Amino acid sequence: MNTLIKQAIATVEPRRTFLSQAGLLLSGTAIALLSGREALAAKAAKADQAVENDLRILNTALGAELEAIAAYQVGAESGLMQKPVLDLAVTFQGHHKQHAELLAATIGKLGGRAVAAKDKYSFPVDTLKNQTDVLRFAAGLEKGAVSAYLGAIPLFGNRDLAKAAGSILGDEAMHWAILRNAVGDVPVPDAFVA
Repeated sequence: MNTLIKQAIATVEPRRTFLSQAGLLLSGTAIALLSGREALAAKAAKADQAVENDLRILNTALGAELEAIAAYQVGAESGLMQKPVLDLAVTFQGHHKQHAELLAATIGKLGGRAVAAKDKYSFPVDTLKNQTDVLRFAAGLEKGAVSAYLGAIPLFGNRDLAKAAGSILGDEAMHWAILRNAVGDVPVPDAFVA
């Protein structure tokens, strides 16, 4: 497991472990309120809310990774890609699988429930007529992933999760650049990602 993810979980896990071992299902907020410490209760509520927010972000990212896995599968099964390009696409799909596994494990460790892959995704398969179409479709998905992670990073309450998301963003950006290059586009079109 990624070291940054382990550190992030370590900041939340001791409290949850203590509560579960004590047989209590109370939140930190409830415990603080029961002890008569309103300021502590407010702080605990804020921490619980931050974890819930982080879980929502992680599940959104997981949903996008699962969609990317399915999209690469559509491309792989299209019969439109030549062997070296197909191998690259399968490699990228493998990266998305690793991202999804890490995100799902992190969600579980933080006490959340990971989203599942959809039974069916709506991809524009009727517009995929050749290898270039498939690569442009994949590049568009990777660009979207870059933008999504870029937007999510500052929203994480746990900065270690933000760092881990930055690592995934870097991988998505490399996928996007390589796919752009494969279709003859400038691999890195701008100095900044928006």
